[in-house]
Amino acid sequence: MRFDRIELIHIKMILRAPFVTSMGVESDEEHIIVRVDGEGVTGWGESVAEGTPFYSYETVPTAWHILSDFLIPSVLGKDLKSVADALELYSKVRGHMMAKAGLEAALWDAFAKSQNLSLSGILGGVRKKIDAGVSIGIQESAEVMIRKVEGYLKEGYRRIKIKIAPGNDFHVVEALRKVYPDLQLWVDANSAYTLKDTDLFKKLDIFGLELIEQPLGYNDIYEHSKLQKQIKTALCLDESVHSLADTCAGIELGSCRIINIKPGRVGGFTEAKLIHDYCASKDVPVWCGGMLESGIGRAGNVALASLPNFTLPGDISSSNRHYLEEIVEPAFLINSDGTMNVPVGPGIGVEVNLSQLKKMTVRSEVFSASQGISGI
Repeated sequence: MRFDRIELIHIKMILRAPFVTSMGVESDEEHIIVRVDGEGVTGWGESVAEGTPFYSYETVPTAWHILSDFLIPSVLGKDLKSVADALELYSKVRGHMMAKAGLEAALWDAFAKSQNLSLSGILGGVRKKIDAGVSIGIQESAEVMIRKVEGYLKEGYRRIKIKIAPGNDFHVVEALRKVYPDLQLWVDANSAYTLKDTDLFKKLDIFGLELIEQPLGYNDIYEHSKLQKQIKTALCLDESVHSLADTCAGIELGSCRIINIKPGRVGGFTEAKLIHDYCASKDVPVWCGGMLESGIGRAGNVALASLPNFTLPGDISSSNRHYLEEIVEPAFLINSDGTMNVPVGPGIGVEVNLSQLKKMTVRSEVFSASQGISGI
């Protein structure tokens, strides 16, 4: 395929309520939507780089720079037989996984549509439905957290993940366990602790948590191996896994028993599939994490989560979980049994509402193989 037009769209989405983690408070979410056009086909992707460098060094401005100055010029107007051709063209670019993932997702969508295949189908998905989980930010009290959990369970979510941070950890989990002794419960620390907190994690063992996500440093693999040896609860790596190589290191060192795969964090679906396959070969379960995506990125996550080794519920909640307005139709909603349907239409399987997209647009820039670059 030849893509003669590529557009970057910086969007800002207002959250229904502030989302609190150990990294801070989010009231809105800024991402970059990538649109590729060629041979009568439009593909959509989403770069999940945020407005702040707190989860990752990548931000909207850095991703925009890498996309506009390096990634897009390398593929614009070129004849591509596959997504792999595009990856080869910009293989010199080191890092900047979220920028790469946004463009790659749009290319995957376009190639799938050109073959009249769903994104799930072209990636190797095997499920028509996936299990949905929900992630809950830090609340002002354990009582408020319990009420939040009650509401999400009534909506049908099968798994609850809560954010923890020093001072908001043991007592919250303890309170939840008293009310919901059999709840499939996870906790996510977002790198807020050190090995000095090992005793805390030993104490959490009594609550039968399915996993503790990324308790130690955001770029650490080795110290997690030390912690995992001292506790019964499975550790799950997130922020520190950016590639298949990181995955291999984490598993071989015994740093974790579960891996969270976020396509944006690992550079796109291609690397995500490699990680998925390797984990399957090692009998290590994986699940799909979320970055508060719009429906475009959410569609990609749903498709990825339909692969066979995604055996744990991902952070793929309903569109209205975080946002009042969605930019795709139909919106993503969970079923009463706690599952979410995997789109079966071509590509991402949902339509982008251009008027809604325009409402959320901060700026956009068009790259054309024939007319140069224009921006608004």
